[in-house]
Amino acid sequence: MSQVKRSVSLYSYQDEYYLGKLDLEGCLRETAKTGATGVELLAEQMIKHFPNPIEDEKFREEWFALLKKYNLTPSCYDAFLENRIFGNRMLSVGEQVNMMKRDLRLAKLLGFPEIRTLVSTPMDVIEGSLEYAEELGVKIGLEVHAPFSLNSGWADGYLEMINRTGTKYFGFIPDMGIFCRNIPDVLRDKARQLGAHEECIKIVDDAYAKRVSDGFVKIKYDLDLGKANMEYRMANGMREMMEAVEKAGGNDADKMYAGSSFTYSWSEPQDIIDNIQYITHCHAKFYNVSEDYVETAVAVPEVVAAFKKAGYDGFLSSEYEGGEHLRVYTDVDSIEQVRRHQECLRRAIE
Repeated sequence: MSQVKRSVSLYSYQDEYYLGKLDLEGCLRETAKTGATGVELLAEQMIKHFPNPIEDEKFREEWFALLKKYNLTPSCYDAFLENRIFGNRMLSVGEQVNMMKRDLRLAKLLGFPEIRTLVSTPMDVIEGSLEYAEELGVKIGLEVHAPFSLNSGWADGYLEMINRTGTKYFGFIPDMGIFCRNIPDVLRDKARQLGAHEECIKIVDDAYAKRVSDGFVKIKYDLDLGKANMEYRMANGMREMMEAVEKAGGNDADKMYAGSSFTYSWSEPQDIIDNIQYITHCHAKFYNVSEDYVETAVAVPEVVAAFKKAGYDGFLSSEYEGGEHLRVYTDVDSIEQVRRHQECLRRAIE
């Protein structure tokens, strides 16, 4: 049997949490109901008055009691490097390193073996935090979020740092949004609700299908992520597609759909096998799982098969993002979507 384990990111339940339908314990309870054994936490989102409660031994006792009650294991602590908390300047590198060290320490207090840091985290901040990460025994995982990818010039910059430092406490957390064979149907449905035209939708869908067929031009490493992202979009035909939508009489909804299509991408699952020694965790991003347990955009069976072939023994953590498109015009049922996705993962793993 495969050693791949299933986890749930509590980010998935953000709608129910925000509306007061679930509290922190409720999110853990729903996670356990899915059969997942791991839990991923966004402490800033679901621990009121963050970070103060984590410093309180009583809070930590309650946290570990809940984990024991629901038979859950901490899988990953999601950290956000808030380097723009001041209106007149960015935090210095030293200040950012101190914030990273704080998050590493908080993760350790809550029993997490790893923190997730965003793709925007400067490399020198990561490198400046490695010694402390090793001291605590907590890894730093860089999220590989669409449109970034493994086996790319962007990833090569971080691999050079790994090889240069010899660190065992930094790696990649691929997000399954980089394995979208098509644009999520919930985004398409939202565009229709907002008045998009079928002709323009077809232009965008056909352009995405062509990018998948031809192979995406990947992002190069650049300290200026905004510049790198725009170069990626232009290299993948954004200008031509937007001009075609404009020529077809595209309205705001059409242009929204067209622009949003570049927030998804397709990488070959072989990328996982090629980089497995550097992969520490996985965000099993998903947007919509049908009643027959099929994710409508992400190639879940192919991606899970790659993890299994590579001998991965870590967590695949369900991360639901379809709600952001649904809440524009209807209610969101994250609980049901996570349940379906966990069953989708279970079938692929077993």
